Amino acid sequence: MNQNLTEEEIKAGAVILIDKAYRWTSFDAISKFRRTTHAKIGHCGTLDPLATGLLICCTGKMTKQIEQFQKQEKEYTGIIHLGATTPTYDLESQPENIQATDHLTEAQILEATKAFTGTIQQLPPIHSAIKKDGKRLYELARAGKEVVVEPRTVTINAFEITKIELPEVHFRVHCSTGTYIRSLANDFGQALGVGGYLQALRRTQIGDFRVEDARTIDQWMEFLQPMTFVKTPKQRPANRKKKNFEE
Repeated sequence: MNQNLTEEEIKAGAVILIDKAYRWTSFDAISKFRRTTHAKIGHCGTLDPLATGLLICCTGKMTKQIEQFQKQEKEYTGIIHLGATTPTYDLESQPENIQATDHLTEAQILEATKAFTGTIQQLPPIHSAIKKDGKRLYELARAGKEVVVEPRTVTINAFEITKIELPEVHFRVHCSTGTYIRSLANDFGQALGVGGYLQALRRTQIGDFRVEDARTIDQWMEFLQPMTFVKTPKQRPANRKKKNFEE
């Protein structure tokens, strides 16, 4: 995809592909882009801070397409660490419940993927941004409150093991929107009887958009540096009455 956009195209409406860095939030990425361009911008699907990879952002009139992009299927690659669990299902919390994995065979690991392929029921992590009674689940979990989550139906079209170096298992997943790869890692480890958590994650594709066509934020800043973006002043509605100082 051509990302050699002009200033006019970015302000009017464009699809921006960002390769999000490790430890950055999705908000961090679009905020820096917004501060530089003064463009209206939104992203099409949050990536956890510990994940890297493709973040689709829309500017200007293209923000109307955000929901459409969010619904598209996604592809991820990553590493599941077997033989331990974490409360957050990833490395945002410390591994616990350490178990041996040297008894696991390649055949057992490959066989276990079958239960997680197709249309399945999945429980989202209690440490997630899903809202319940107006509160984010992770806020309730951090406050020590009991969190009950409802299973959701997701579709995993492909769950491929690409390399096994126990306790690490490398994978590629192609799935529907709404799938939690952290939950997949936890459930996969549970199915093998040793526990598991997500050690690394990279989003490589959303619909037809691929991370190979994206720029990092630093690369975007370098690309935008020669441009001169002028902040568009907000227009006062024509029928709006000017307030007096006494009001």
